[in-house]
Amino acid sequence: MADDRILVLWATPRSTSTAFEWMMRTRGDFVTLHEPFGPAYYRGDDRRTTRPDENPPDVGRTYASTWREILDARNEGRVFSKDFPNYIMHMAENDFLDQFQHTFLIRDPAKVLASMYNQWDEFTMDEASFADLHKMFDLVVNRYGEIPPVIDSDDLLDDTAGIVNSYCDAVGIEFIPQALDWTEGDRIEVTWYGGAWHDSLKASTSLSRQPAEYRATIDNNDFLRSMYDECKPHYDALAEFKLKASPPQ
Repeated sequence: MADDRILVLWATPRSTSTAFEWMMRTRGDFVTLHEPFGPAYYRGDDRRTTRPDENPPDVGRTYASTWREILDARNEGRVFSKDFPNYIMHMAENDFLDQFQHTFLIRDPAKVLASMYNQWDEFTMDEASFADLHKMFDLVVNRYGEIPPVIDSDDLLDDTAGIVNSYCDAVGIEFIPQALDWTEGDRIEVTWYGGAWHDSLKASTSLSRQPAEYRATIDNNDFLRSMYDECKPHYDALAEFKLKASPPQ
């Protein structure tokens, strides 16, 4: 019997998650969703953020309508979704969790936070999502009694084929080496929030390190240092279980 669970990658912002999602799109065998709960969180009728949004309200968009759309997407094929857990922790009951095959992506918070600061002069711990990523991981472990796959962004970029092969093996899907490369160009599928969040993805042709110039880091910015001190223990808790690369045969 085919597995109709949604293969989900829970991540933090600025963690290479959208590039990983683009690799999953390139495979061609998944209906791929980009942060489907984001519009509800930021500008839906029952929005949960207190951030003033520069985008217009999405009238009629609710968490319930979003969830129906995600479940209906399964009618088109196996679904892969990338999302941030802070959007949905209020929904994370057992019936909700059971609809997913859970996987996780982590990145050194020093890099995540500096990259977020390049886009926003201020953001919240909730938006950084490290604490909620840790909470989601613990919920999954307690619910199913096993460790879900955890990818570290640096490992992914250091040995893309090896880590993706390990991921595919862990979730029971075929490793498709051709999906590790793509053609540069616009990525309208991942631009629901607007801004320059995914400019590096537009210029990319693979999962690879992109040039990064941060206007502030944890070494010269008190706000980022304070955030880092809060986020690092959550990162460390998941990093203990990260996948090791397995070279494709």
